[in-house]
Amino acid sequence: MPKLGKQTWVFPSMPRIMAAGTVAGPTEAAGPLGNRFDAQCTDSPRQTSWETMEQDMFRQAVQITLRKAVLQAGDLDLAIGGDLNAQLSSFYFAHRDVAVPAFGLFSACATFTQAMALAGLAVDSGVAKHVLVGTSSHNSTAERQFRYPTEYGAQRPLTAQRTVTGAGAAVLSLERGTVALTHATVGMIEDYGIKNPWEMGAAMAPAAEATILAHLQDTGRTFGDYDCVATGDLGRVGNAILTDLFARRGLVVNTDLTDCGMLIYRPDQPEVFSGGSGAACSTLVTLGHFVKKLEQGEWRRILVAATGALLSAVTAQQSETIPAICHAIVLERKDG
Repeated sequence: MPKLGKQTWVFPSMPRIMAAGTVAGPTEAAGPLGNRFDAQCTDSPRQTSWETMEQDMFRQAVQITLRKAVLQAGDLDLAIGGDLNAQLSSFYFAHRDVAVPAFGLFSACATFTQAMALAGLAVDSGVAKHVLVGTSSHNSTAERQFRYPTEYGAQRPLTAQRTVTGAGAAVLSLERGTVALTHATVGMIEDYGIKNPWEMGAAMAPAAEATILAHLQDTGRTFGDYDCVATGDLGRVGNAILTDLFARRGLVVNTDLTDCGMLIYRPDQPEVFSGGSGAACSTLVTLGHFVKKLEQGEWRRILVAATGALLSAVTAQQSETIPAICHAIVLERKDG
């Protein structure tokens, strides 16, 4: 596997997305991309908590993906993914009955692109033929872990973001598919001293800037080489900060600079505030929306730079600052 500069990996074999499955929560299904998702989560008799609901969403996303790919769980060589829960319980519990080697990851909202990068490495190196990538999150499981329980009814500022309820999965392979993973830029930790957990966009925007600039420098490309550069999940506040950071450098962003957290909700939906966040946000938007635009030929190449706020329930209580990271992947349409 060639490497460009210090941070960017190149995948010469161009692993393809064989299939993808997405499961959205009720608020997400009611948003502007609702018809792009495969299923909406519903209650089932086994769900005794929000955590079991999140596990069920992940299982359903995997089942949809395998059905589309015409694969069985036993055909998978590796599963890579994660969630926002302590000890990655949704990812690991959802795999309890599936005999597949698994890597659980935590990069908060950047987990999806981190998992895609490692899946691309596994396929490109030949150690795996079929790799499952997936993440999940749930508004209520995340809120009570990182901020306040939903029942508490805490007042939130407009800078806050709503943790996306949903799950998404994809199978990466060399076998078939029109959307290829060609590059991945691994991010570094950035900490600009933000402490307020309601200011995630401000905490993560510098990490998005750093990784996107590193990618452009490593590859020798410009913004104009992409049909879309999408972050996830800065929300409207973080997107405005990122745009300002680029402007201060005198950079001309001559492409669609958007954010998964901005796209998944309508601004007038109740209690979405600055937009979406969570491990499932960039997963749902990328697999449910971006990949389909590439498959349909509307786009040829995109850069998805997912950002993660690396706080924990403990560090938040200790008034620590919020370090952040951003991992970016390039997806391209490849005919033939």
